[in-house]
Amino acid sequence: MKKLYFILSFVFAGFLGFAQTDANAPVVDANAPQITFKTESIDYGTIKQDASGLRVFEFTNTGKSPLIITSATGSCGCTVPTYPKEPIMPGQKAEIEVRYDTHRIGAFSKTVTVNTNASTPTKTLRISGTVEAVAP
Repeated sequence: MKKLYFILSFVFAGFLGFAQTDANAPVVDANAPQITFKTESIDYGTIKQDASGLRVFEFTNTGKSPLIITSATGSCGCTVPTYPKEPIMPGQKAEIEVRYDTHRIGAFSKTVTVNTNASTPTKTLRISGTVEAVAP
């Protein structure tokens, strides 16, 4: 009989757990800024060594308040992002430039992590491609 009470108490506790809302769920502010990228991935294709490694990620603040980019960080020293330091107003477009060091030969796949005050505060952008050596 004790086993039955023990099992029923676990079943009852499980039902109580499902009935509660998640206290850790993020609260979404309807007026928060939103960062919407034209694309979140750029493929360089095959490029020659020491060619221009500059590419641009275009985005728009599709939210209702100013968007502030607090940081943009490349996954390694060979990937250097440059981002706007001033607030991006609702509806305004802007760009994040990413420069890859094309002196390095071979395939690459790198990321840029962008942190903002948007309702989804972190976005990950991706670049990839292959750098081939220039024939002597």
